[in-house]
Amino acid sequence: MQVEFNLDLIRRYDRAGPRYTSYPTAVQFHDGFAEQQYRDCAQQSNRDTPEGPLSLYFHLPFCDTVCFYCGCNKVVTKDRSKADAYLQHVYREMAMQATLFSSGRRVDQLHWGGGTPTFISDQQMTELMHNTRRYFNLHDDDSGEYSIEIDPREVRAQTIALLRELGFNRMSLGVQDFDPAVQKAVNRIQSEQQTMAAIDAARQAGFKSISVDLIYGLPLQSVDSFSNTLDKIIRVAPERLSVFNYAHLPEMFKPQRRINIDELPSAAQKLDLLQYIIERLTAAGYIYIGMDHFARPDDELALAQSEGSLYRNFQGYSTHADCDLVAMGITALGQVGNSYSQNVKTLDEYYRLVDDGHLPVYRGVELSADDRLRRHIINRLMCDFCIDWNTLAEKYAIQVLEYFSVEWPELEAMQEDGLLSIDRNRLQVSPAGRLLIRNICMVFDKYLRGSSEQRFSKVI
Repeated sequence: MQVEFNLDLIRRYDRAGPRYTSYPTAVQFHDGFAEQQYRDCAQQSNRDTPEGPLSLYFHLPFCDTVCFYCGCNKVVTKDRSKADAYLQHVYREMAMQATLFSSGRRVDQLHWGGGTPTFISDQQMTELMHNTRRYFNLHDDDSGEYSIEIDPREVRAQTIALLRELGFNRMSLGVQDFDPAVQKAVNRIQSEQQTMAAIDAARQAGFKSISVDLIYGLPLQSVDSFSNTLDKIIRVAPERLSVFNYAHLPEMFKPQRRINIDELPSAAQKLDLLQYIIERLTAAGYIYIGMDHFARPDDELALAQSEGSLYRNFQGYSTHADCDLVAMGITALGQVGNSYSQNVKTLDEYYRLVDDGHLPVYRGVELSADDRLRRHIINRLMCDFCIDWNTLAEKYAIQVLEYFSVEWPELEAMQEDGLLSIDRNRLQVSPAGRLLIRNICMVFDKYLRGSSEQRFSKVI
């Protein structure tokens, strides 16, 4: 899975587009899909796969301080007691959700995201996991993929050891950049000592996989300064790395308005950073998985990609393609059967609906046959960088050239540009096209055709 940095292609194809953690994307969610439609989809899923595996996602939205670059759904507060009422409502939502799914459906994947999941206390973490085991069928051994996002600034070795005891075996932690000037510019002051202490504690506790998040394109960043951060991270060799492109969208994310735009790297400087990152991580033995993600060759993501079983969902790349994703908490995004759904965004509305005995789903979408076909294509392109047309034609009972008569000339133009090769049997993304995989996927996105909405970040 080599990747080639072609500056000319990147400049010509660098436009805004979805990250495709779902297809259709959240832009297509609507309020005509709400609680009853969600219940119907869950019922159908149970009929189709009465013992099918589940994935659980809990959104813990609280943060002690705001990072200016952040585009996540969060509640910034110093008041730790606010988590009490929130968790009590999560337990009630969990009880309602559990009635929709057969008890034989084992939870293969579990994730706590945020916000900052480590905002809550050790006692609350224990209680949340206890209630999860009460309502859902979790693995008793260590075979599930149970992960949590942590903030090294506020987590102790004792808490990390507790998380391992509770069943978590994977951890992701944000670093972004070790440079003090960059940290100050984005209001995330986090010492190297705090980060390394968290990684050491996770290793000592026996976590199977550690993932580190970095961001390029932040204020005051340069290749020279970021090289120091990469040196330190490569030295501790996390199993996975996510190196995200900072998308400056202050009209959508209020905290970003506090970033000094004059301090942001230019487009050319960002490309220099990206090229340097790819070269350094590749030289260090990491495999480019796709969409900002790198993994060591023996990591589960890399192994799943080599076996053709890698999948992409709202949490990014995953090794579990066949799970219904049951999401709980405010703004949480789920995928059940042939549907996507999202919970309400505010605490007040969430509390009111749960107190009234309602699932807090406020919008979503049920996928048509065409949506499912295009989702399959986009997912395989994102994960495998190729499509076998014969397999696709058999699986979906279509004539490929006829069905994609509009898309085919666009793919041929991309072939001329060197992004891919295509014939009647196969579409294969080239090493130069892998960085522009979003552009290739966008060819198959029927909702983008004729749309003037600019709600996405640049692809590079």
